[in-house]
Formats: sequence, structure tokens, C-alpha cells
Amino acid sequence: MSTRPIEVAPPQTVQTVTFDATMDARVAELRQRYPTSRAALLPVLWLCQERYGWISPGVIRAVAERLAESPAFVEGVVTFYTMYQTAPPARYVLQVCTTLSCAWTGARGLVAHLKERLGIGFGETTPDGTFQLVGVQCLGACGRAPVIQINDDYYEDLDVARLDAILDELSGRR
Repeated sequence: MSTRPIEVAPPQTVQTVTFDATMDARVAELRQRYPTSRAALLPVLWLCQERYGWISPGVIRAVAERLAESPAFVEGVVTFYTMYQTAPPARYVLQVCTTLSCAWTGARGLVAHLKERLGIGFGETTPDGTFQLVGVQCLGACGRAPVIQINDDYYEDLDVARLDAILDELSGRR
């Protein structure tokens, strides 16, 4: 299994963010690909999320400064898009498609099983910080439903037994 855990910067380390030379170079490279700094905002935020695991207020201020935008504008973009984490996520974020095609092919049963097995509901994280459960509208894999995205990886044609095997493997990683 290739799913990598999310490595998260603790909140106290990203209250005030100063990009190092490597990060500055990567942001400059991204800015060159776009006609304006504002157009580079989404990929720069994605780069920051890959680096820190989430987008803290300190990251928002640092990005705003680098792209000559207001922190309020950057925060508005971050909070508009669901792909950006605004709080430290769990090691494994389970995004369960709850749209019609997944629901009809077994997602409702998978959701019920996940809630029971993990002891959490949508928007919650297990006490040990391993799993976070999120309901999403369409992951674009309707032909292979039901589907769950775990961090960056898709798991399709799922049933309870296969889902349990995936969770068991992920739970065993430290």
C-alpha cells in the first residue's frame, strides 16, 4: 500500500512562518508559471500544505506576504476550498464519497461501518489522531464506486472486508 501518512507541523511551530531558501525558491518557481502572483495562490497553498501538513494563520500571513496579497484574501481562498486543512489533520484523512452513485453501491454501509469501528462521525478524529472521517460530494470515480480517498490515494470498489484490511494496515504503521 502506498498511502503515506500526513506529517503535521505542530501548531506552535507554525504560528509565525518564515520560508527558508528552499521554500522561497519553490514559491518563486511557481510564480513564474502564472501571469500574476494571485494566479499562483492555489499551487503555493498546496505547496505549503505539503510542507506543513495544514494551513495555519502563520502560513496564511507568509503566503500573503510572498504574493503581495492581504492575509484576509488568502484566508478567504483557504476557507473556500475544502482541499485545504485549516487545522492539523489526522495521519490518515478518510474522505468518503456520499453522492448517489457511491451510496447506491454500498457507501452508506461503509460509512456506518467506519463510524462504528472508529467511534467517530463526519468531521471528527480518532482520539489517537490516526484517522479523520470526512464526507465529500463526489470524488469523480463513479464507475468504480464506492470510493474512499485516503490522503492522496483512491480506494475503489470497496466492501467492508477490503476496507477493514486497509484500516488494519494503516493502523499498524507508526
